[in-house]
Amino acid sequence: MADAGGRPEVSSGHSAAAAAATTAAVDPVHADTVQEKPAPESAQSANGAVLMGECNTEYRGLPDGDAGGSMPSSARTVSMIPLIFLIFYEVSGGPFGIEDSVGAAGPLLAIIGFLVLPVIWSIPEALITAELGAMFPENGGYVVWVASALGPYWGFQQGWMKWLSGVIDNALYPVLFLDYLKSGVPALGGGAPRAFAVVGLTAVLTLLNYRGLTVVGWVAICLGVFSLLPFFVMGLIALPKLRPARWLVIDLHNVDWNLYLNTLFWNLNYWDSISTLAGEVKNPGKTLPKALFYAVIFVVIAYLYPLLAGTGAVPLDRGQWTDGYFADIAKLLGGAWLMWWVQSAAALSNMGMFVAEMSSDSYQLLGMAERGMLPSFFAARSRYGTPLAGILFSASGVLLLSTMSFQEIVAAENFLYCFGMLLEFVAFILHRVRRPDAARPYRVPLGTAGCVAMLVPPTALIAVVLALSTLKVAVVSLGAVAVGLVLQPALRFVEKKKWLRFSVNPDLPEIGVIRPPAAPDEPLVP
Repeated sequence: MADAGGRPEVSSGHSAAAAAATTAAVDPVHADTVQEKPAPESAQSANGAVLMGECNTEYRGLPDGDAGGSMPSSARTVSMIPLIFLIFYEVSGGPFGIEDSVGAAGPLLAIIGFLVLPVIWSIPEALITAELGAMFPENGGYVVWVASALGPYWGFQQGWMKWLSGVIDNALYPVLFLDYLKSGVPALGGGAPRAFAVVGLTAVLTLLNYRGLTVVGWVAICLGVFSLLPFFVMGLIALPKLRPARWLVIDLHNVDWNLYLNTLFWNLNYWDSISTLAGEVKNPGKTLPKALFYAVIFVVIAYLYPLLAGTGAVPLDRGQWTDGYFADIAKLLGGAWLMWWVQSAAALSNMGMFVAEMSSDSYQLLGMAERGMLPSFFAARSRYGTPLAGILFSASGVLLLSTMSFQEIVAAENFLYCFGMLLEFVAFILHRVRRPDAARPYRVPLGTAGCVAMLVPPTALIAVVLALSTLKVAVVSLGAVAVGLVLQPALRFVEKKKWLRFSVNPDLPEIGVIRPPAAPDEPLVP
């Protein structure tokens, strides 16, 4: 039987045999184990669909190169250059939104932050994404990483927190878009015009996502070039006016650490978001790690170049360094024409970030549905190959959350994102410990002890970000986490009652909790 997305449903009569055959072909070492471990009856519904999270096998037959992903090689559409720009927009989109780091802590700490944080946070996160994204090249991304290491319950929690964090993040871009334009169009500052602008912008960008990743990827390239050009020009104009002493201004007694760290953290995270598009990437084992490497360099330069130009060429007024201030700096340095160019670039950059983030969020839901964690209708693709239900759900979440302020959005998404990253860190180490010999198209060039040491600074940063959160943000975010804790059992209940159909894509390798090898006198299945 085919599901709503045109994929055959896993049937009870052949699922175990098919899994064994697949493993024998790809991973002959474990072939006998699979044959000795048939799927339990409870793992199959009456109509043959595999129940969510009831499979007891490991993630076997780990794919190599193009094999094993959620789409065949011929259907993968994302190549290197579009992928770099998609990562760029997942993470950054340009310097828009970094102004608060100067307002919160002054020029020196802002510059230090964008030099140091990439080393202790962005690079480790990108390395983990490169290894696990190439190891599991499917649209479930980090959901599959965690589910394979900790079990489907925690995989679902990872998916819930990351999807919610992504939707909250996406709600920020209409806010930034209108904040940059309101100086030129004051009516967009609030009221009905602003509300209509948010709805219209969301609708147009949602349509771009509906048309497919090929469109989104090339739109990201065009928007990226246009968005960064005015800052290149602004830097050239600023050269004669630079005063390096202005970069060294610091006042440790007047630092808003919460705003400072949240601004840095928000502008330098989400490297793992691209993993939910791994099933659409051509040759992900090679393309994904290279694209992440180039994107890290791209992002850091895109932040530091305008930050050094703006703080070094204009006398410091920390009160002015808030969201949208780069447009004012452009006017001071180059005149009204440069201000309008920066404002236009900011608007288009936010469009790029919106479409990239929505792509990641919607394909994540598709990947979870292909793993049986969500109802089958989330796995349905439009005629353009895009996840229609995921796009519509993500767009609805954006509209519901777009009334929040910039600072509230950043703090809330960071809080949820931190919990998800802790699960990823644990999953990464467990895969290294329990599957040291599994096929890895890319491997972080460190041993297990080195990987643990690499994760100590980012874990400490997570603890600081969580500790500095306001009570309101903590309560709201923990409430959202609690919803996920009960949502997964609720979906299991719905599935068993057959109120909605769940199915697992049979083209994907089996997945379950990674366990150490059983002792000779221990049963293989607990």
